[in-house]
Amino acid sequence: MKKSIIAISLALLSVFAWSCDDFLDINQDPNVLGDIPDAKVVLPAAEIGLANQLMGWDFGFGGGYWAQYWTQAYAASQFKFLCEYTETDFEDAYEELTSGVLNDLKRIETVSAESTNKGNYYVAEALSIFTWQIMTDVWGDIPYFEALKGDEGLYSPKFDAGADIYADLFARIDALLAIDLSGSSLDKNYDMIFGGDLAKWETFAKSVKLKLMMRLSETAGYDNAAVITFIEANNLISESAKISGSTWSDNQEGKRHPMREFEAGGAEYLSKNVIASKTFLDYLINNNDPRLDVLFSKTGSNHEGAFFGDFNSKSDTDGDGVADDKEDYSTPLFAPDMDLVIMSTWEVNFFIAEAYARAGNNSKAKEYYDLGVLASLSQNGITSNDIIETGYAVWIDGTIEEGIKQIAMQKWVANANYQHIESFLERNRTKYPAVNSMDISFDRQTAYTDFPIGFLSVSVTGKAKTNGKLPSSPTYPESVMVRNENKPAQKADLLEKVWWDKKVGK
Repeated sequence: MKKSIIAISLALLSVFAWSCDDFLDINQDPNVLGDIPDAKVVLPAAEIGLANQLMGWDFGFGGGYWAQYWTQAYAASQFKFLCEYTETDFEDAYEELTSGVLNDLKRIETVSAESTNKGNYYVAEALSIFTWQIMTDVWGDIPYFEALKGDEGLYSPKFDAGADIYADLFARIDALLAIDLSGSSLDKNYDMIFGGDLAKWETFAKSVKLKLMMRLSETAGYDNAAVITFIEANNLISESAKISGSTWSDNQEGKRHPMREFEAGGAEYLSKNVIASKTFLDYLINNNDPRLDVLFSKTGSNHEGAFFGDFNSKSDTDGDGVADDKEDYSTPLFAPDMDLVIMSTWEVNFFIAEAYARAGNNSKAKEYYDLGVLASLSQNGITSNDIIETGYAVWIDGTIEEGIKQIAMQKWVANANYQHIESFLERNRTKYPAVNSMDISFDRQTAYTDFPIGFLSVSVTGKAKTNGKLPSSPTYPESVMVRNENKPAQKADLLEKVWWDKKVGK
């Protein structure tokens, strides 16, 4: 079941009746570049393959648990390892992003590199840079400069330092942005994200550069003034890069949103294994956040969440006469027409807001912070803007650190059900939501009533494993450790930080 979702990338080609007969001909090898009639035919698979992984098995569930949107249900066991902080490698995502997405994008670039029409090349390079950024942000040091060269006989690429990878990604994105796209085009029938609009792809590429710049916020190489200059000189995305929810055929196997695919056909990975994490749910409830009912089902007329990693409890933590393992907990909701987001307008607006907050420009920070919140509300079908006018999300002109926290907390909410791995990475960068080390198992009733709103807990079952800290990165995939002769030592646990993760905090 874990890997069957990947079939959606090719299955969806038929939804739009694209003229891809040559590419889909089973008597041809699509891995041979010469067999590709046109680079554009590979683009749909690359785009949806990337989107699939961002909310797929490893990043969708793994990010959902480690960002504490969700926790493991009491009566099931599929994702206990994520709550117990057991060493996990996210191998499916690693393999599909490299052998699938990045290889497809490389093929597009190879075929289209010499063409005077730079449309296909431009999009493939923008998505490649984005994907490599995700890869190194998640795992840290990875094969990069010698990667994807199996066709040259290089099967054991050396591992490169994350900082060196970032330096090259900056060079690549600058070279990409220097390309003159006048006279170039992109076939709208093969572009599932922006429908062939190269102007939007330019704003995407510029937004990728902003994301790279902001990831460095806690490093010596960060230059906030340069970030502001870049923001003010460039148009960034005003429309999320996403696979539209109208793409899905919810009644057909392989053509659903990945989270609904994991639920369908009796698998029930969501309904049987996933319940709301109390830390996130209480933050929404306490603040009357209108996204609550969109993100989670009710239990009767209320919402109920459990402490993260507390699935062994037989106590009656909330004192209602029902044991914890018998409670009716809220579960996440994914509509049949749910969009699958690659890069969102809210994350870009929040990055801009943070840069202005760091510059002490609270009026501009508020402007883009509000835009970020409004973009999230709109994505969730909410038209009221009360939470930024009179509610808990009203911008407060505080200190720089208070501004960074306020932005980070709203990004945490906005990313729920859309960008789980992004929330995991951003929490590691900003350290918000912060961690409260209360020992939940020591006094459950006190923890239930007094655990501070807006803080993350440390897993009840995983606390000892990580010495009271949250995970920083997954281990390296076992397949890489077995096959690559130039592999480094395997990570001892989940606490190894990537190079830009410098801020003090758990």
